[in-house]
Amino acid sequence: MKLPIYMDHHATTPLDPTILDAIKPFYLGSKSEGQCRDAVAVSRERIARLIGADPSEIRFTSGATESDNLAVKGIALARRERGNHIITSQVEHKAILDCCTSLEQQGFVVTYLPVDSDGMVSPEDVSHAINENTILITIAYGNNEIGSINPVNAIGKIARDKGLLLHTDAVQAVGKIPVSVNELGVDLLSISAHKMYGPKGIGALYVRESDPAIKMLSPLGDESLLNLPGIVGLGLACEICEAVMDVEGERLVSLRDHLYRSLSASVDDIKLNGHPVRRLPGNLNVCFSGIEGGSLLLSLRDIAVSSGSACTSRTTIDPSYVLMALGRDRALAESALRFGLGRGNTIEEVDYVVATIAETVGRLRSLLPNYPAS
Repeated sequence: MKLPIYMDHHATTPLDPTILDAIKPFYLGSKSEGQCRDAVAVSRERIARLIGADPSEIRFTSGATESDNLAVKGIALARRERGNHIITSQVEHKAILDCCTSLEQQGFVVTYLPVDSDGMVSPEDVSHAINENTILITIAYGNNEIGSINPVNAIGKIARDKGLLLHTDAVQAVGKIPVSVNELGVDLLSISAHKMYGPKGIGALYVRESDPAIKMLSPLGDESLLNLPGIVGLGLACEICEAVMDVEGERLVSLRDHLYRSLSASVDDIKLNGHPVRRLPGNLNVCFSGIEGGSLLLSLRDIAVSSGSACTSRTTIDPSYVLMALGRDRALAESALRFGLGRGNTIEEVDYVVATIAETVGRLRSLLPNYPAS
């Protein structure tokens, strides 16, 4: 077992060596123009097959943030004459929330739905929030902090019945769990390569063919020329994920459950965040009561985990807005750790992490004058 141990795969995943080998020729410019066009077409097919779409419905982007922006802002601007109301949730990724804040400044009205104690969005709440001005619903499939998997298929049925468009940020779900755009009933879906062992700086946006044109131009421009290695890498990442998803998913669920059981047996006063079963295979988010915010994370020098979303944990001193939406108090929310298990993690690593955390939590709690001794 080598140190440090990486358990932050929700933030980013290591590039698969097979993918690196495959994209090197495209970095070196050793492919002909025809070979490049063919490679783009193959990548579209691989991405489309993974999510049950048509290749013509795949648009390449620079990553998840651009995909989310193109979807939410693009549809809002394209359908502005029909209405100005958007429905989302309080626990969406920061990229979605930033889009909504920007649109509010342009006169749009956004409803931020609450979630239950497991971080799930209620389809009934979505239905009740719809009014005559609603033009778009955007709800994440798998939450990037607590791993809860939303009932997007039920929300999709509501959207179809009302003639509304539905977007889902599926960045954490695609390649980890089965995703079918038709079964979910989504019209737009965001994907990122570096969350699934592909290269950074490339993503995709699925747009259902029956949708109106999105009223935004991608700064990516001519996708086949500007980031050809990324496009090839994303397509291959999708193909690999499709091949290993079932077996790897079962392995990660077993590993994650072992991690939680072992932590529960070794550390008192911990609390699971997110749905206990309906969650992403490699996700575990746990609060350790009595620990001052950040102290546990800083003490784990040879273990790479996080206190929340990679997009917010380094830029704010506030506790996770996702955990606060679940009803956690500030002190408890600040004590959370997010574990993101991935392909390289082993049960030996999990056991080492548990032992290290148990020792560290015990030491930190012993320094607190008001914390009860065990």
